[in-house]
Amino acid sequence: MPADEGRALYEAAVEVAAGLRLPLLEIGSYCGRSTLLLADAARRAGTVAVTVDHHRGSEEQQPGQEYHDKDLADPHDGTRMDTLPFFRRTLAAAGLEEHVIAVVGPSPRAAAALGGGGGGRFGLVFIDGGHTDAHAGADYESWVPRLAEGGLLVIHDVFPDPADGGQAPYRVWRRALDSGAFAEVTTCRSLRVLRRTGEGC
Repeated sequence: MPADEGRALYEAAVEVAAGLRLPLLEIGSYCGRSTLLLADAARRAGTVAVTVDHHRGSEEQQPGQEYHDKDLADPHDGTRMDTLPFFRRTLAAAGLEEHVIAVVGPSPRAAAALGGGGGGRFGLVFIDGGHTDAHAGADYESWVPRLAEGGLLVIHDVFPDPADGGQAPYRVWRRALDSGAFAEVTTCRSLRVLRRTGEGC
């Protein structure tokens, strides 16, 4: 995530954490850089950041793909990705471990295990997980109903032009706007911040 997008994410997290004092949710934490931003915002407001990631890498990070990093391969089999140790070290080095609850597993299954329904459990939902329609759509359906009214939905890698990147996050962003339950607050490159203004999604 570029620095300016990181600043936009952090500013959104600080604002909504201070206002709603609810946990902040991140779907797709990778090695934890964006988690640090949410965790610091949560710490300042006396709440926590909840992260959901299977830590096996997204589609584009698998062996042979564009964003594969062989240093992140599981040392026991050499092929599967395992970002969890790097994620934990990132949090520890920043002194933010106690402000993060890390859920390790597939996003929809984690959502089901943690209880369904709405209820405004989160002040912010940050969608930055898998970039297929199936994954991005499932993240939206699993977690956005739990976003409090007045809370912020943040979506990364939104590219209106297919030449610039994959379209699944763009379609999730469009879905949110078309639902009538969200109003756009901020745009920073591929990062979109929307505020929940009503029911539905």
